[in-house]
Amino acid sequence: MAGYWYIVQVYTGHEKKIQSTLERRLSSDADTDKELQEEILQVYVPISTTVKNEDGKRKVRSGPTYPGYVLINSMHQIGAHVENSIGQRSWAFIQETPGVMNFLGNANPSPLSAEDVERMLESSTVEEDTPVPEVTYSVGDKVRVIEGPFSSFTAEILGIDTQRQRLSLSITIFGRSTPLELGFMGVERL
Repeated sequence: MAGYWYIVQVYTGHEKKIQSTLERRLSSDADTDKELQEEILQVYVPISTTVKNEDGKRKVRSGPTYPGYVLINSMHQIGAHVENSIGQRSWAFIQETPGVMNFLGNANPSPLSAEDVERMLESSTVEEDTPVPEVTYSVGDKVRVIEGPFSSFTAEILGIDTQRQRLSLSITIFGRSTPLELGFMGVERL
């Protein structure tokens, strides 16, 4: 990981807008100089994708992994009291952006550790490539099967395998309990 990574608190729901505003301000020569453009390496909003079953339909939703926060990657340390002037100017430039509330750590923000940055960046790219259904069920819940030959049957959840995204179910057919395994999206809550 090159440089220093910081977390900036922004208005929730405006993460992408603030990212594009910062990038636009950095690229326009009217608002900033070349030194500042080279100082701020990246403005990043980690995005995750989830899959929900709403009203019997599969809904895929993308949104910020950390609502209300944007990651900033800079060449040098940033803050109001750092020794280098470019770090002070970068801090002021970001603080002056509409929608930015403050850095975590206010005037003297602390950069994230390499492990934290790696985990945050890794979590967003994995979820973007493979949407993970949101699990709102627990063992013992009653659900309705909505796909396959047992559609419209009521079942009880016996187990949840989050790694394989499968549910172990028990359906009563002709008075006998029958085991069944379905994906998360194959059932809906009663």
